[in-house]
Amino acid sequence: MNAFLGEMFGTLTLILLGNGVVACVSLKHSFGENSGWMVITTGWGFAVICGVLVAVVIGGDGHINPAITVGVSIATGDWSNAPLYISAQMLGAMLGALLVWLHYLPHWSQTADTDSKRACFCTSPAIRHIPSNLLSEVIGTFVLVFVATVIFSERLAPDGLPAGFGPFLVGLLVWGIGLSLGGSTGYAINPARDLGPRIVHAMLPIPGKGSSGWDYAAVPVAGPLLGAVLGGLAVAAAHL
Repeated sequence: MNAFLGEMFGTLTLILLGNGVVACVSLKHSFGENSGWMVITTGWGFAVICGVLVAVVIGGDGHINPAITVGVSIATGDWSNAPLYISAQMLGAMLGALLVWLHYLPHWSQTADTDSKRACFCTSPAIRHIPSNLLSEVIGTFVLVFVATVIFSERLAPDGLPAGFGPFLVGLLVWGIGLSLGGSTGYAINPARDLGPRIVHAMLPIPGKGSSGWDYAAVPVAGPLLGAVLGGLAVAAAHL
């Protein structure tokens, strides 16, 4: 139960702060309106740090991402926690998205652009080209899984990293991915992060919300999962 709650609350924290910064930048009459990509990527980096810390302290492993869970399971051959973790991550992502909606409740009706409102929940490509969009998500998630494993490798720190330092480094990694690779698709790199809030967007009574973008929804799920498989295989091959 602690592992489930850890992954759920960790992912909830991730989405509340991550999608929260997107809402801050995208919604009308927010003090952060139009503050830009640097603010969004920085906010997501901080969100990852906070989410991992919450998950670990409550009792999870700090995956807060089905792609990480899949990558770790492939690298180790241990799938015992995968169903529990992925279900907790999906639930946490949906609850986090619900809280973002509640937090910015007066702003939805003031924002006319449907894409800006949807962006507060899920991703969409800057240029729609499905093969390229899929490849972007594969590459971004591969980097996430592989480099996150490097961060926690005994080769890097034989005695282990100082307490709390690992999540900080993973947050910097996600910040770097956003700055370098995120401009093409919005870097979902996390199936729960995209699918859970997209479901919530479809369900909520958001004024003039428009489409939930289901014609694109498979990309930020399939891409990260494929990237996670490749990342897990690379980790196993490198004996990290």
